[in-house]
Amino acid sequence: MPDTTIRSNSEVVLIGAGIMSATLGLILKELQPDIKIEIYERLDIAAAESSDAWNNAGTGHSAFCELNYTPESADGTIDPKKAISIAESFEVSRQFWAYLVQQKKVSSPENFIKSIPHMSFVWGEKNVAYLKKRYEALHVNPLFKEMLFSTDFSQLKEWMPLVMEGRKDADQVAATSMAIGTDVNFGELTRNMFDYLTQLDGVTMHFHHEVQKLKQREDKSWRIKITDLATGQKRKAYTKFVFIGAGGGSLPLLEKADIPEGKGFGGFPVSGQWLKCTNPEVIAKHQAKVYGKASVGAPPMSVPHIDSRMINGEKALLFGPFAGFSTRFLKNGSYSDLPLSIKPDNIFPMIAAGIKNITLTKYLIEQVRQSPKDRINALREYVPGARSKDWKLERAGQRVQVIKKDEKEGGILEFGTEVITTADGSLSVLLGASPGASTAVSIMIDLIGRCFKEEIETPEWQEKLKKMIPSYGQALNDNPTLLTEIRKDTAEILKLNN
Repeated sequence: MPDTTIRSNSEVVLIGAGIMSATLGLILKELQPDIKIEIYERLDIAAAESSDAWNNAGTGHSAFCELNYTPESADGTIDPKKAISIAESFEVSRQFWAYLVQQKKVSSPENFIKSIPHMSFVWGEKNVAYLKKRYEALHVNPLFKEMLFSTDFSQLKEWMPLVMEGRKDADQVAATSMAIGTDVNFGELTRNMFDYLTQLDGVTMHFHHEVQKLKQREDKSWRIKITDLATGQKRKAYTKFVFIGAGGGSLPLLEKADIPEGKGFGGFPVSGQWLKCTNPEVIAKHQAKVYGKASVGAPPMSVPHIDSRMINGEKALLFGPFAGFSTRFLKNGSYSDLPLSIKPDNIFPMIAAGIKNITLTKYLIEQVRQSPKDRINALREYVPGARSKDWKLERAGQRVQVIKKDEKEGGILEFGTEVITTADGSLSVLLGASPGASTAVSIMIDLIGRCFKEEIETPEWQEKLKKMIPSYGQALNDNPTLLTEIRKDTAEILKLNN
């Protein structure tokens, strides 16, 4: 029989059509307009997994309200380093998105980003003391200068009337507020970016195509075997550089690539659900993203929050997420994903991480066993007057937390993103979850620095990076004047509050 395999050559192959691939593809195309890029996505639409609006929190993760980025140490101090780093990264993303809007590469910023206050809300003497310490640790930094803290009942009622409705003046409560927070529809933004990217010369998008095998050849280039899921047509793609940004699907592909740097990595899947408000009157009462403290053992993606959102042009109100356990690595994945990911090189790190995270396992079991009444009771901690008839349960996204080898502990469970890159820079894989999407631009620029070492040092690439990201190479928290100027410019272009 004749060989009907389709063959193609490119400089870059992006696997997965989410926010990470869209960001990397666009930046590379800006830096080198003649670069040839191929994109492969197993579903029939971009941004249908982690990047989709219903599958993530939509919080422009800037560490303004997420308490898990500022844990309290044993001696009672609060280290602001991680929060500062995330806030810096989000400002970089804002600059890049503003550049895309300004250059008319994406349209209508109001379709993907809106201003909304970011708040942290706690109750009880111990938590109120913690929030005050957190405020004091952050407020002195220029990135958080506009943060407000209050224990005043009337002030809190003004900030978040729905959350305060039904509470008593005597209740010990506290909140912080950042008026310059944002709500981001990453699904809309991703599709917008791909709409532009795929119109450019040298860029091809293949939906409904699944990567079956990856193999590095002697000349360090990669051969990728792909199947068209709609027709069964086989393809072979040859490329100098591969980026795997397939969300929960990245770990199985990392294992197929069989690189030394990928040995020992495992994944722990966590599913999620939202309570979605169906009463327009209740939805209208809330205009903020209000984050609380996570339960003991809870993964970061399960930090409870009551969220005002804009999804597909309509205002929505969500509470959650409620965590769960599924052996799928993707919302549209297979129940065999977790069992098939267990290999000789990662079984011991996975067992070690499992033993050390008994509290997480216990937490997930409790979450899975929750009844509708349990979920409404959890909601009532944030919305005291919530009625079960006004809320319905919706399935959220699937996340895979990273497990990796550790010399001391055998294996550790990581909450965050992990970028694995080969020594020769020919392949890079992104694993993990929050705050991924919000910090995508910083992550991808760092990746480019590792994989395109010579090119990024050229005056041409440096100049273009500074054009896309005016603060490139500078820490905004160390330069308050530049921070003020950049926030003002990006707010104007993206139609946001300063």
